[in-house]
Amino acid sequence: MHLLQVVLILPDKGNAMEKKDLDFFRDLLKTRLDELLHQAGDTVSDMNDTKGNFPDPTDRAAYEADRNFELRIRDREYKLIKKVKKALERVDDKTFGICEKCGDDIAIARLKARPVTTQCIECKTKEEALEKALGL
Repeated sequence: MHLLQVVLILPDKGNAMEKKDLDFFRDLLKTRLDELLHQAGDTVSDMNDTKGNFPDPTDRAAYEADRNFELRIRDREYKLIKKVKKALERVDDKTFGICEKCGDDIAIARLKARPVTTQCIECKTKEEALEKALGL
């Protein structure tokens, strides 16, 4: 019975983010998403262009290395697109800015630096320390 009383007394750890802040982050995330999608479209059209025949194997190797590098960048951007879309979903359902680990608010400064983050700095620091300790 005492445990139930303690739970009822604890303050709500819900998101205290105001509507203007949510609107700011929605606009920021939508702009970033548009930029990423535009870049992805450019990559697809560039990949469809044949760059000609390379009689010199060194030129061909350099071209392939550049192309592989570009594909790795686009793969990272694709993953970022997914994170941005999920962040927009959190904005819409008003869970944006709430740490998925502890439920505390994520600092606005952290969200401005990395708007797709899902953890407060304390939880992220602990997670990274654990990963480092485990060699992950």
